[in-house]
Amino acid sequence: VPCVHSGAMATPSPAKSMGDPGITPLSPTHIQVRDTDQNAQTGASFIVVVAIDFGTTSSGYAYAFVKEPECIHTMRRWEGGDPGVSNQKTPTTILLTPDRKFHSFGYAARDFYHDLDPTESKQWLYLEKFKMKLHTTANLSIDTELHAANGKKVKALDIFAYALAFFKEQALKELSDQAGADFDNADVRWVITVPAIWKMPAKQFMREAAYKASLVCRENPEQLIIALEPEAASIYCRKLRLHQMVDLGAKTSMNGYSPTDNVGSVMTQAKEHVRRNRQSRTFLVENVIGELWSELTEGDRYVVVDCGGGTVDLTVHQIRMPEGHLKELYKASGGPYGSIGIDYEFEKLLCKIFGQDFIDQFKIKRPAAWVDLMIAFESRKRAAAPDRTNPLNINLPFSFIDYYKKFRGHSVEHALRKSNVDFVKWSSQGMLRMSPDAMNALFKPTIDHIIQHLRELFDKPEVTDIKFLFLVGGFAESPLLQRAVQDMLQGRSRIIIPHDVGLTILKGAVLFGLDPGVIKVRRSPLTYGVGVLNRFVEGKHPPEKLLVKDGTRWCTDVFDTFISADQSVALGETVKRSYTPAKPSQQVIVIHIYCSEKERVAFISDPGVRKCGTLRLDLSGTEAPAPGVRREIQTLMQFGDTEIRAMALDVSTSRSVKASIDFLSQ
Repeated sequence: VPCVHSGAMATPSPAKSMGDPGITPLSPTHIQVRDTDQNAQTGASFIVVVAIDFGTTSSGYAYAFVKEPECIHTMRRWEGGDPGVSNQKTPTTILLTPDRKFHSFGYAARDFYHDLDPTESKQWLYLEKFKMKLHTTANLSIDTELHAANGKKVKALDIFAYALAFFKEQALKELSDQAGADFDNADVRWVITVPAIWKMPAKQFMREAAYKASLVCRENPEQLIIALEPEAASIYCRKLRLHQMVDLGAKTSMNGYSPTDNVGSVMTQAKEHVRRNRQSRTFLVENVIGELWSELTEGDRYVVVDCGGGTVDLTVHQIRMPEGHLKELYKASGGPYGSIGIDYEFEKLLCKIFGQDFIDQFKIKRPAAWVDLMIAFESRKRAAAPDRTNPLNINLPFSFIDYYKKFRGHSVEHALRKSNVDFVKWSSQGMLRMSPDAMNALFKPTIDHIIQHLRELFDKPEVTDIKFLFLVGGFAESPLLQRAVQDMLQGRSRIIIPHDVGLTILKGAVLFGLDPGVIKVRRSPLTYGVGVLNRFVEGKHPPEKLLVKDGTRWCTDVFDTFISADQSVALGETVKRSYTPAKPSQQVIVIHIYCSEKERVAFISDPGVRKCGTLRLDLSGTEAPAPGVRREIQTLMQFGDTEIRAMALDVSTSRSVKASIDFLSQ
């Protein structure tokens, strides 16, 4: 009998584990447990689905009423807005008062911060682009901290909760205005989008922030769905009609554009089309499956490339007829190659010209002016295009010029002349003048990463015969990126770019919230399991793993695999294991969960295996069995959803036992 390896258990004797190791679909006797869940899945008790796209660079929300699912409303026009950047989203920026209270979000936060006196602005806490911290932090915990623009530290959980609370308030306000009465939060199913390549701790962190923001309460977890960004995009792309997208791969002309037309001009016309329709803010998703989709037949494959501000996510889906359900063919891949990489390159360029010491000082001493400089860069970044010939001018804030002179004792103009950066000149109007080559060079590292990743993906055996490549996310608007993807694919797949590319994920997330069962099969990104004791077999098990206990020879640290990396898992499919408390009086069983990127793992001590979470079975409040009766707790873990869930049952009484999985490092 294999036993669970009790690393940090209170009792020395190992808890026994029985049960078959395979993944077993739920047996009919347990379907009862799922009834209420099924009801929650269809969203029967909710009136409206509100999705929040919490992005690295910009954020927004959209909603649809369950009674009219084909009408997706994107959020109201916000105050503020940048020249040359028209979209329904607002920058993901947040401002706290000097005593750390929430002040404002988005354009409002940015404008208020900008107008503060420099001596004052040093006291206020301004944060932007902070979402990436959840991806880059190795051992994310509830206590992970972020740095504000003035260098001060704040708790990440507080910031994420403030942002979600802000969106909750905005959305409920808008719904109340529409209804003409206060809209009850209990009637809302919330959806929050996260990158598919995020690990479980980051997803759990988002959920914790939602609890803290009172978006939903801990007792009612299914009121909040965590949706994966490229999946949402995929669901929306199925609904596209031909007039709602630009097809870079079509041989014939479409919407009156011939494929030889410059990508840029096509996108400009597309943006014009979107702008004309913007007034309505309501998108009709026709209930038919889009025309493009009608070209897809059973088994056809397509790739969604979601290029956002922080990350790039690649997902491969296959269509299953007749309902058009989706199946994931290869585990989500990608990396931190979003458009903020270009901002970093610009910062590196400034350091090269003006010196790292000056830039570091300037950011801390004049944080609001630094933000202004990055905003000025942002609008020029959007003007970069493959065939551009005229230079791009970037306004240097007066305080930059002034502070540089004080710091170095010579002018900005002098610094530019003596720096060996050819492509950047000083214009007489007090601007940095960048040649198109200089701007393109800032894009290159990020775009190269994306193309490299796409190449590797297309080389995988699972990824052959891709019919379409959907390019979505805010960064997909970049003509430089579009051109690079076109050059790489050489006509192997058709490249489809939805017109409202920055809102694709938001709208898809609403559709997902209305019908979370649309994605039937996913691939596990990692191998998950626990450590168990097995009977020691000479010649099979390494001698150093031998443990002799009461005359029985055990092999320790055996990795009992729940699910393997890249294994396909159907929605609702569960892994079943049984655990026995080591002592009858034991109130809590704690089991460590281990994970690895490798598909095959023998021992929890193998290289690349790390402890990633704990499964906690709370036996308090359940009656102990009669003396001499062995207690068996049957645990069901679900891996087919966007989050991993656990349920448990006391076999002798058929009562459910409180089970929870925690992936945030304590």
